Amino acid sequence: MAKNEDIVEELDRRAYRRKRRIRNQAISYIALAVILIGLVIGCVIGVGKVMKILNEKKLSEDLQKQLEELTQNEEEPATVEAPDDQMEPVGETDYLDEIVNNCIAEMPLEDKVAGLFIITPEALTDTDIVVRAGDTTKEKLTAHTIGGLIYSSQNIKDSEQLMEMLKNTKNWSRYPIFLGIEEEGGEVSRVAQAGLADNVGPMAEIGSSGDAAIAKEAGTAIGSYLSGYGFNMDFAPVADVAVEENAMIGERSFGSDVNLVSPMVAAAVEGLQESGVSACLKHFPGLGNTTEDPHNGMAVTEKTMDDFAVTDFPVYQAGIGAGVDFIMVSHLSAPNALGDNTPASLSPVMITDTLKGQLGYQGIVLTDAMDMAAITEYYTSGEAAVKALLAGADMILMPENFLEAYQGVLDAVNDGTLSEERIDESLRRIYRVRYKDRVE
Repeated sequence: MAKNEDIVEELDRRAYRRKRRIRNQAISYIALAVILIGLVIGCVIGVGKVMKILNEKKLSEDLQKQLEELTQNEEEPATVEAPDDQMEPVGETDYLDEIVNNCIAEMPLEDKVAGLFIITPEALTDTDIVVRAGDTTKEKLTAHTIGGLIYSSQNIKDSEQLMEMLKNTKNWSRYPIFLGIEEEGGEVSRVAQAGLADNVGPMAEIGSSGDAAIAKEAGTAIGSYLSGYGFNMDFAPVADVAVEENAMIGERSFGSDVNLVSPMVAAAVEGLQESGVSACLKHFPGLGNTTEDPHNGMAVTEKTMDDFAVTDFPVYQAGIGAGVDFIMVSHLSAPNALGDNTPASLSPVMITDTLKGQLGYQGIVLTDAMDMAAITEYYTSGEAAVKALLAGADMILMPENFLEAYQGVLDAVNDGTLSEERIDESLRRIYRVRYKDRVE
């Protein structure tokens, strides 16, 4: 019995020792874990302190550097460099240039040449009178991507017909197109005379008021109803300073005083273009003192270039200052200014040297209608178109024979008489006007 009790006690002791060993091992493991955790925390704190020291050192160095720069700036006064005239324009100008250049780069030569012409819808479709834009218009616009169309009284029947015709024409044109009309006010007002708008009255009457604000109101009124119908160009205002005996211009001019006409013209331009319609000053260099009509033959003036600079150019400078999109060059012959009877519309001296050079005009230079006798009696349609472009014109208005004029320009480019770069130069002026609304 005693022996059995000894065995039981021995077993109890062994069990106790085993439990104690397990407990001691657990305590050891826990202690080791605590030590490891402490080491990790210590490392983290240490690294943080090291980083803090490094950051403080870097900050100190930066502050020292800034202090040295400030000290240097105090010793050496700051200088402002003068603007570089050769710097490229930025912002909206860059964006517009990008749009224009991308468009031109993708155009075939045939489209480029066609884009230099503004013709009648009858010349486009080879029909007698156009009052709607149907399949023929669509087909012809695909064949010849003209730059613009000029409408007259015979193309207007009623408001609905006019709006539909212009809308279809615009939609079917492969490129943005000018849709224009002569709407000067007074007797030359195609839309108002058709009963589709109120006539603002003759410019002579507005000029007699001496108030340029009235001229702007008239321009705004005309521009508003034209844009409402779908036009985006007006062959107005008349910028001629008319002498009293000039019955050809008559009441279409604001007056005979250049100092009165200049602000009137600028105001009319602003009114039109703020309404979304491109204005066109006419008839450069000035038909104010000639009694001959270029429609019927050569119109001649005895003025010298110095005379024009006093009596006419200030009006165009005012219009240019107002940002006019177009200036129309007449077929006036000014031998005392040019040395011969070359029409102004075909003269490099009058267009490139004077209008673009001396007056600094950067917009679109448009010829007067090339179907006038002052041109057709002396030149073929092809010859006149090529000469006008060589002289510096950007667009050709109403050649006597459009297809002949178009082919003449195309041939001139192909044979080297005109360079494609010269065509591109005019297209850039044209497309800067056509696409400017996209930037705005």
